[in-house]
Amino acid sequence: MDTNPTRTRLGVVFRPQIPPERLGAAARAADEAGVDELWLWEDCFLAGGLSAAAIALSHSANLTVGVGVLPVPMRNVALAAMEIATLERAFPGRVRIGVGHGVQDWMAQIGERVASPMTLLREYLTCLTALLRGDRVTFHGRYVNLDDVGLDWPPTAGAEVLAAATGPKTLRLSGELASGTVLSGGTTPDGVRKALTEIRAGGELRTEPARHSVVTYVLCATGPTADADLRAEIEHWELDPAEDVGVAGDAAQVAAGVRRWVDAGADTVVLQPSADVAIEDFVRFVGAEVGGVLARAGC
Repeated sequence: MDTNPTRTRLGVVFRPQIPPERLGAAARAADEAGVDELWLWEDCFLAGGLSAAAIALSHSANLTVGVGVLPVPMRNVALAAMEIATLERAFPGRVRIGVGHGVQDWMAQIGERVASPMTLLREYLTCLTALLRGDRVTFHGRYVNLDDVGLDWPPTAGAEVLAAATGPKTLRLSGELASGTVLSGGTTPDGVRKALTEIRAGGELRTEPARHSVVTYVLCATGPTADADLRAEIEHWELDPAEDVGVAGDAAQVAAGVRRWVDAGADTVVLQPSADVAIEDFVRFVGAEVGGVLARAGC
């Protein structure tokens, strides 16, 4: 399994706490600034991930848009495949979709919590990948049931299906069945290295070797109060301030921080601002300034 692509992809999270009517302007700004990827979250009960992705894609020309991630208990797998295929055909090569267990309290809140999230995710990844490949699928599992289902408009060149993972079992499942893994904010560089051990173990179960992307969110703050702002974000997420979970400072300092996660094995580093950030200014900073430093360094 190849988990070492040649160039770092630099992204930004558009936090779902930011009103969705600001997404178009943020996507345009990110595109103009040269940000590689804009990532969206489908958190309950904020903006829908796939509708938000369509907005961001339609307001940009080169920007890749990721959704990290869709909670699989909320979405029938055939409907998810239809939506993803539509985006991929309309915006080929610019869509990255992640799926995951979902926050279990939220899943219970909507009446969709399952007894075995691992079983559901395995069945879902198996069927979603096959549908997006253009296969006709008959599958009768514990949670996913399809009877001769195929997409009339599958993606013309396939589509990425990533999986959110933290624990070892889910990391191995992602390595086995997904094209990439999305690691949560708060994952340290050492955490990336440990995750890769599990991902590669899962990859050994694949019938054919395949490239596997590793995406990680990294808390980020810039500006005159950057250090204090980063400390506040670490406290908000109840992370250990003694751990390496974020970067703060000017473009050179942030770029040096990004390199720590790249050196650990991540190929896509998505900088995660606070929810009250001036998002257009932040994406310009990341794309034009941090991206410029990394490009000059050959990263």
